[in-house]
Amino acid sequence: MNPIEGLLNVSMEKIKAMVDVNTIVGDPVTTADGTTVIPVSKVSFGFGAGGSEFAQDLKDNPEADGKMFGGGAGSGVSINPIAFLVIGKESVRILPITNSVTTADRIIDAVPDILNKVNGFIKNFKSKDDDEVVIKEETVVKEDTEE
Repeated sequence: MNPIEGLLNVSMEKIKAMVDVNTIVGDPVTTADGTTVIPVSKVSFGFGAGGSEFAQDLKDNPEADGKMFGGGAGSGVSINPIAFLVIGKESVRILPITNSVTTADRIIDAVPDILNKVNGFIKNFKSKDDDEVVIKEETVVKEDTEE
């Protein structure tokens, strides 16, 4: 087995052990009135691995295959609860968990709309300048002629 393949296999097994079906859809909890509540989560993860081989001086270690391997792997997992599935005797509902939105989040979310409005305003202003028509005043004098 290639050393990088072994590194990947070990890392993926560890991630698999951490993120299973019960992590995404949690264990059901039954209340006293018979209602069942099931937590639902959003799981995001990233993974990266890399390695390289270097030539080895066989004079120091004649039993080596001539290659030295160096590598590493890393991963990150984020688990966020997003809702509860509530199963009652007469109905099934999803109760979403709303994250509190801060003022900074609202400002960041509003930036694209603000930029679009400013861009539209600038385009509108420029088009008015381009469409400006110069009107010349002409004075027409009507001559009275007596017949």
